[in-house]
Amino acid sequence: MPEPVLPSTARTLLARTARVQREGRAPGLVAGVVRDGGLAWSAGRGDVAEPHTDVQYRLGSISKTVTAVAVMRLRDEGRLALDDPLDRHVPGTPFGDRSVGQLLSHLAGAAAESPGGWWERVPGGPLADLRLSGEHVVLGEARRFHYSNLGFGLLGELVARLRGRSWEDVVTAEVLGPLGMTRTTPRPSGRAAQGYAVHPWADVVLPEPEHDAGVMAAAGQLWATLADLARFAAFLLGDTGDVLSPATLEEMAVPAGVDGSSPAWSAYGLGLQVLRVDGRTLTGHGGSMPGFLAGVFVDREEGTGGVSLANTTSGLDVLVPGLLADLRAAEPRVAEPWRPAEPPVPLEQLGVWYWGPAPHALRAVDGGLLHLGPLPGRSGRASRFRRDADGTWVGLDGYYAGEPLRIAGDHLDLGTFVFTRSPYDPAAPVPGDVDPRGWSATAGEA
Repeated sequence: MPEPVLPSTARTLLARTARVQREGRAPGLVAGVVRDGGLAWSAGRGDVAEPHTDVQYRLGSISKTVTAVAVMRLRDEGRLALDDPLDRHVPGTPFGDRSVGQLLSHLAGAAAESPGGWWERVPGGPLADLRLSGEHVVLGEARRFHYSNLGFGLLGELVARLRGRSWEDVVTAEVLGPLGMTRTTPRPSGRAAQGYAVHPWADVVLPEPEHDAGVMAAAGQLWATLADLARFAAFLLGDTGDVLSPATLEEMAVPAGVDGSSPAWSAYGLGLQVLRVDGRTLTGHGGSMPGFLAGVFVDREEGTGGVSLANTTSGLDVLVPGLLADLRAAEPRVAEPWRPAEPPVPLEQLGVWYWGPAPHALRAVDGGLLHLGPLPGRSGRASRFRRDADGTWVGLDGYYAGEPLRIAGDHLDLGTFVFTRSPYDPAAPVPGDVDPRGWSATAGEA
């Protein structure tokens, strides 16, 4: 069980939650913070039954992340590749040449919504009922991020066809069940909140409809309790069990098409939103359906997560990043103690290396990794590297993500860049060779 937050922290979190519920005029709002694998604090405001952790609300697009987990399981089993064209698994759509990975990261150019009636408010049917055509391809592939509910409906169909059973059955058996999310269901079950629209100019409410979205269910169908959503936050923090490997979860959280080193951005990975808020990187997903708003985001560096569920269509301020900021300010994470560890390469291979005249440091870091980056106070490219089975080191992030690093006695070979022990060492295989006249105080003619 996680250690509860301090009473003063609980007061701060409750004050923020109460303010958001009142100012956003949500009929009911439940929220919590997660650390050490479970809820360390939670509260309900408004018309919320107790225990507030066991009332279902619609998750909306958080369902997309669950769908993405099911897709990545198929990838890890070798049943598909992210570069596979959709037509290989779901033939006959106008998106046949778009890849599975592009659909997961909203880079496939698919229309934002499915054709026909507003799918979030009217019942849906099978894929054939959508009657997709070329007009639903609105952008070229990999041209730009374009959020697509339709794309995730197609991914749900892919999951169903490759598994030979419905999307609902697959995610229940392979994701929700193993994570212990027994109160997460495709339709409301047991105690569940009624969804409402709140009038913009008066304090009156209107019930919103609920239905089976058919093939679009994979984009927003699921209902869950706060306790179950907290379990999903723990999953996003790395408690993946047998559902996914930690490496695959980390892969899902890599922003697509965005430079993650910039100070502020919002991006999308493989079924996960990635946000930069007040200098922190948060991963997770928000959700909305008529009558409901939801959010689950985690700060993996801090080891904390936040969850919220409300039964209102719109108007609620984003709550979770504020809860995480409050928790971080009141009870900052205490780092694990440093302990000596054997480096993954001989000591003589570590230390200063030069890319041309620019000094960089190669050092061992936690997890058996290497880090290559400029010396403090200098600008330049930096990346972490993991050793592959063949002895090559592969970049994990930054400019050198995916690039091979090979370590020789007198140089490093990194994606055609050669790092040497001294600036442009003439004894090393420097591309273009080194001018035999060497370094000089005179910048004469060549």
